[in-house]
Amino acid sequence: MNSVLIVEDEKAIADLIEMTLEPFAYGCTKAYDGETAADWIEKKSFDLILLDVMLPGVDGFTLMDYIAPTGTPVIFLTARASVEDRVRGLRAGAYDYIVKPFAPEELLARVEGLMRHTGRRKQTIHLWDIVITPDTRTVTKNGTVVKLTPREFDLLMALVYNRGIALYRDALLERVWGLDCEAAPRTLDIHICRLRKKLGWTHQLRSIPKIGYLLEDEQ
Repeated sequence: MNSVLIVEDEKAIADLIEMTLEPFAYGCTKAYDGETAADWIEKKSFDLILLDVMLPGVDGFTLMDYIAPTGTPVIFLTARASVEDRVRGLRAGAYDYIVKPFAPEELLARVEGLMRHTGRRKQTIHLWDIVITPDTRTVTKNGTVVKLTPREFDLLMALVYNRGIALYRDALLERVWGLDCEAAPRTLDIHICRLRKKLGWTHQLRSIPKIGYLLEDEQ
C-alpha cells in the first residue's frame, strides 16, 4: 500500500481525496495546516504529498522548501489558478499542479501516473492463480489472459484493494460507476456474477446479506 499525506485545510475536500484514493490501496494521512504537515513529514516517510497552497500558518509554497530535501513527490491541489502560481509551484519542485475544483477521476489518474513515472507503484498483484497488472489493466489466470470490460476491471480493483472487507453495494456503485451514478443495483450483481465466472472465484468472492460483497483475503 502506498502512503499519501493530504495537506488540506478544508475537511470536506480532504475527506473526498481520501475516499477517492483509499479504495485503490493508498493509505492516507491528513493534515489541516502546514505545521502539522511538517511534523508528519519529519516522523514518517510518504510516497506522495497532495498539497494545498493556501493553508493556515505555513503556506504550501513555503512548505515545499521543507519537503524538497526529502525527495517526496508533490502534487499541488489548489484554487490558485494563475499561470504565475502554476509556474511557481512547478519550479519549486512539484510533480503536478491541479486546480480546484477537480474531478475525483482526474485526481486518481494523475496520482496513478505519478506512481508509474516514479516507479513507486507495485507492478503486479498475485491472488490465487490470478495475476493483475494495474498499469496495463491486464489480468491472467494460470498464464492465460482473462478479458474484462473496463467496468469489470475497475470493480475487480475496488474489491482487490479492499480484500477481507465487506463492501456495501452503494459504496461499490459509487466507486466504480461514479458519485452521480444512476446504475441500478442489479447492474452491480451482473458484473459480480461475470467476474466470478471469468476468474473462477466462486467461493473467494462472497455475497454478504444486507451489505454487499467481500473478496476473501488470500491465506
